[in-house]
This record gives sequence, structure tokens and C-alpha cells, in this order.
Amino acid sequence: MNFLEFMFVPMILLLVVVAPIWITLHYRSLKNSSRVLSDDDREALDEMLESVDRMTDRITNLEAILDADHPDWRNDKETNR
Repeated sequence: MNFLEFMFVPMILLLVVVAPIWITLHYRSLKNSSRVLSDDDREALDEMLESVDRMTDRITNLEAILDADHPDWRNDKETNR
């Protein structure tokens, strides 16, 4: 028996069994690692949330000013449509 005949069965097992499992686990681990936010992404998300909070406060204040100056401004908007 020469070397090629001896290595035929292990090579077939490697290609049929081990390689597909290895590839599947490799890409599954890449998929799982991409679910975690990086530090830069987390920082950007925190900045956006702060901006949303500031804009919400501004809108609330503007609505309060409009309610004080023009009490029916919400109804006027609906009749202009």
C-alpha cells in the first residue's frame, strides 16, 4: 500500500465531514460576533439618544409657547388641510 492509498480515506473524511462543520462553525461565530456593538457604535448611539432627548424637550417647550400664545393652533392646523 503506498502513501496515496493510505491517505485516501482520511482525506475523504476531512473533505466530507470536517470541512463543512468547520466552515459552518466559522461563519456562525462571525455572525454572532457582529451582533455586538463596537465602542464607536455605542458612543454614536448614546450621542443620538442625547440629541433625541434635547429635541423632545425643545418640541415640548415650543408646544407650550404655542399653547400660551395661540390656544387653538392645533385645531387651525387640522382645518388648513
